[in-house]
Amino acid sequence: MSTISSPPFQFPVTHANKLHSKPDESSNPGPNPTTIFNLSFNQDHGCFAAGTDIGFRVYKCDPFGETFRREFCGRVGLVRMLNSSQIFAIVGGGPDPISPANKVMIWDDHKSSCFRDLSFRSEVRGVKLRNDQIVVVLLHKIIVHSFPGFKPLHEIETTENPKGLCEVSQNPPGGPLLLACPGLHKGQIRVENYGSKRTKFIMAHDSTLACFALTQDGRFLATASSKGTLVRVFTTSDGTLLQEVRRGADRAEIYSLAFSSTGQWLAVSSDKGTVHVFCVKVDSGSMENDRSRRGRSEVSVPNSSGISSLAFIKGVLPRYFSSEWSVAKFHLPEGLQHIVAFGQRKNTIMILGMDGSFYRCQFDPVNGGEMTQLEYHNFVKPEETF
Repeated sequence: MSTISSPPFQFPVTHANKLHSKPDESSNPGPNPTTIFNLSFNQDHGCFAAGTDIGFRVYKCDPFGETFRREFCGRVGLVRMLNSSQIFAIVGGGPDPISPANKVMIWDDHKSSCFRDLSFRSEVRGVKLRNDQIVVVLLHKIIVHSFPGFKPLHEIETTENPKGLCEVSQNPPGGPLLLACPGLHKGQIRVENYGSKRTKFIMAHDSTLACFALTQDGRFLATASSKGTLVRVFTTSDGTLLQEVRRGADRAEIYSLAFSSTGQWLAVSSDKGTVHVFCVKVDSGSMENDRSRRGRSEVSVPNSSGISSLAFIKGVLPRYFSSEWSVAKFHLPEGLQHIVAFGQRKNTIMILGMDGSFYRCQFDPVNGGEMTQLEYHNFVKPEETF
């Protein structure tokens, strides 16, 4: 169970000096490169935050640029933004952390102070934010809190979850929470619909879960396992498998999955140094209405990036030859961790690397193939921006 401090907020003496913010030096960054420990987009992918060895930074995505930075005497292992507000959830991590790793600090940047903290009996593995809830992920448990009241609302037991896997719905604003998290068995996902008060268990994979993602309205779920070869798309209402796409033939570690805002596209990044974009062949009412308003027509996907050209002999050869392949891909340095999100510009994705790289790329939904790089920045070395 979590405990909550009462205002005014007081830090333990051993950490009291760590949260005194240094002056904003964004206009004159120092010569030494900053080490990044965590990257995350906000809920609408308009901004992202970077947790560093000396604090955190916030960047806007389009046009790209640093919004502000806060430097402390300690390492930020995890930072999450609440939409485009000045409210952040911060967790320390590693050697010389800003605070103990079992504590979530709620930082109000308007006041340059923490106004609440939530303490737990074990290390915090992840945090998800909504306007009305804060979800904290521990190794074997997930706890849903109200916001801004910080009252514990629900506890969920999970299988071992060292990556802090958990996803929550965001759209429509103020709508009921839909939460996806690991179940109690390997490869199982638990879906909690707080609107209908229903729980659904989905056996997504035979092997351990590596990553999963929800559409913004929570209607569809994409999953990947530790094998990293296949990505599956399910309905969250009844767990129906709607689509299965192939990232590749070799094992890979999937770093991130992301749906586009309309749910039409799905992006996947892995340690193979590639980002793939797949066409999602499912419809939901709100998504389809949005597509119609945009004048969307059906997309013709070529054989080279859709269904394998050998699909006609799928009854004889393995499933590999009847797989659905990505529409487009982009190559990155192999082995480096990247996360992806779709941009607000049509048919664009944004890629963040742990080396401080930011890419904006555009894909051709009809002809497929290699994406076009539109932009590149190194946000820990601004002088090297191209």
